[in-house]
Amino acid sequence: MNYTEALQHKKESIDKADESLLKLYHIIIAPANTEESYKYIQDFTENPKAFDDESCKKYSTNDEFEVVSFKKEK
Repeated sequence: MNYTEALQHKKESIDKADESLLKLYHIIIAPANTEESYKYIQDFTENPKAFDDESCKKYSTNDEFEVVSFKKEK
């Protein structure tokens, strides 16, 4: 999906998510390409506060994105 579609999907996912889920998991937009997504998530986990939704754009070479969730590290 393109960035605008991914942003809408993320918003819907957060709106439907239980509060406890949001405390335990990151829900982010990442590049759809597996290698680009891996690099983005790796960088994101090092400093989540340095990233916003648009940060994923600079990691994507084909402007295709997906919404992913993964457990927050403690």
